[in-house]
Amino acid sequence: MEQYRIVPWDDMLTEETSGINLEQYVPPELEQLAYQVCKSYAMDVKGMTLITSKPDKGGAIWRIETNHGPRSLKVLHRTPERSLFSVGAQEYVVGKGGRVPAIIHTKDGNNSVVAGGKLWIVTDWIDTLTPVAKIDLDGAMTLCHGLGEFHSWTKGYVPPLEAGRSSRIFKWESQYEKIMTKIGWFRHIGLAYPEAAASPHLLSVLDTFEQQAKDIFARFQASSYRKMIRKGESHWGLAHQDYGWSNGQMGPNGIWVIDLDGVAYDLPIRDLRKIITSTMDDMGAWDLAWIRGVIDAYHRANPLDRETFELLWIDMAFPNEFYKHVKEVVFRPVEFMNTELDAILDRVVATEANKWEVLRELEKDMANYPSGNYPDVEEEAASEPYAYRDYARGSRPVEGGAPAESLRPVQEERRRSSKIIRLVVQPDGSVRLVEGPRPATEPRRVVRTAPGAESQPLVGNPARRVRKKVQRRRSGEPRRAAGTAQSTKPRRLQSGKQASRPTGASKPKQAQPRAARPQPKRQAAGTTTGRLKKSTAKPAVKKKQSAQVVKTVVRSPLQKPVKKKAVGKAVNRNSVKSYARKPSAKAFITAFRRSATMREIAR
Repeated sequence: MEQYRIVPWDDMLTEETSGINLEQYVPPELEQLAYQVCKSYAMDVKGMTLITSKPDKGGAIWRIETNHGPRSLKVLHRTPERSLFSVGAQEYVVGKGGRVPAIIHTKDGNNSVVAGGKLWIVTDWIDTLTPVAKIDLDGAMTLCHGLGEFHSWTKGYVPPLEAGRSSRIFKWESQYEKIMTKIGWFRHIGLAYPEAAASPHLLSVLDTFEQQAKDIFARFQASSYRKMIRKGESHWGLAHQDYGWSNGQMGPNGIWVIDLDGVAYDLPIRDLRKIITSTMDDMGAWDLAWIRGVIDAYHRANPLDRETFELLWIDMAFPNEFYKHVKEVVFRPVEFMNTELDAILDRVVATEANKWEVLRELEKDMANYPSGNYPDVEEEAASEPYAYRDYARGSRPVEGGAPAESLRPVQEERRRSSKIIRLVVQPDGSVRLVEGPRPATEPRRVVRTAPGAESQPLVGNPARRVRKKVQRRRSGEPRRAAGTAQSTKPRRLQSGKQASRPTGASKPKQAQPRAARPQPKRQAAGTTTGRLKKSTAKPAVKKKQSAQVVKTVVRSPLQKPVKKKAVGKAVNRNSVKSYARKPSAKAFITAFRRSATMREIAR
């Protein structure tokens, strides 16, 4: 099943030479793979009909006839991790009673199958779906009411752990900046190809749309967008990203939403804006009554507030349709400007004739919506200097960063205002969560000292210094005098001569005779431990004999000499010191950057 890898097949055939519609064609290997996928489900497939395909992306959908009735088999063209996000969203909406096709599980209880490097799903086939009227206002209101219902169903969705995360809610600003940048590209292309038919026409309208984009972007930056997105992705739910008259159709009990494989976290009014602006472009003029009707229908299903309505207005005012129709000039400039661009610009400019008149009237409706609950949050400007430590350079503060002392009052205030959760075990064995205030100060670890001595907390001291203090206090070793100088270089890092050279404060110890050295305690032979040691003891080998045995070992002339390994000297019965090299701070930084936590922060 995994031998064939699904790849786009739009370069295999050309419609001009073969006469085949690529959207109604899939490679034979993909069709065989589809039959293999069906074997993972508890159903008998009697027939399979290709509905449509995406030859440029590698996706397809079939209607299959089974013993359980008609069903849909779909291969999702995105990566399996990204597709799991949309599959989980579809199951979430079904669980909340939403009108989306239910996903059929496999024999193993999975909601999907991975084959050919792609994700496959089987869903119910809704036979009675019919599109609503596109230009008719009643049909458009029905469609947008169904969109509002879908958005309300998706609120609170959290993807599975193994799924990828698709979110556009934080990318509005970068999306606007990208469009403004590419409008600047249009100017360079028009100047680079002055002989093209539509080049003068393009250059004549660029100033108008470029100024529109700058003005609307300035208003966007002054909006409540940043406060709104602080609510989080799950608060807003999912946007379909491709909702329209083909993906929202009338069925049992209302509008059914299909083709959810492109859903992503986003402000939901992005879907509504796309419907409004694309329909106005098709109509050739902006219709105020039509726009008010669809917004009101959406509002009844998913209520809007004043801040959300303002973002909808801003998104409608931004030159999205101009960019959508003209961006092809970047990929094939000469051909596009000579054949298509002139007519496109005529239609776009004609549609813009009454756009701003309608938008000015629509802006007055903003006062009819209640204000949302978006409290002001202290902004953290990324351009301001911030304090951090360069752990690869010995944990020293980086130049240019704000001193850590200036951040401590803010951190203390946040810590005092935060709360902690305590787990309380009941007598019956159950666990109860108790929320309580965090203590104003962290408990400090106090070392027990002699009676009458003052106890000093060890919080804030480096771990190595704390250990030395504890060891010194336990052993009764006197403290170092305050005026005594301390070597800035560790003893183990000094050269061999310096390390062996005695200092003025410490003199070399004189060798003691063997009889005067402290001897280890010996176990009595009559005790149990002594008898066990005596019974298991091996015959002793004298040092001279062992040395002679080592010298008499014969080595092959081809055998490499064995290097002497370093042996630790400080070995006793109670503890063994390890001389293994500790990982450096740079290794910790590298491991953290490669971790899932860092990837989540970067994302």
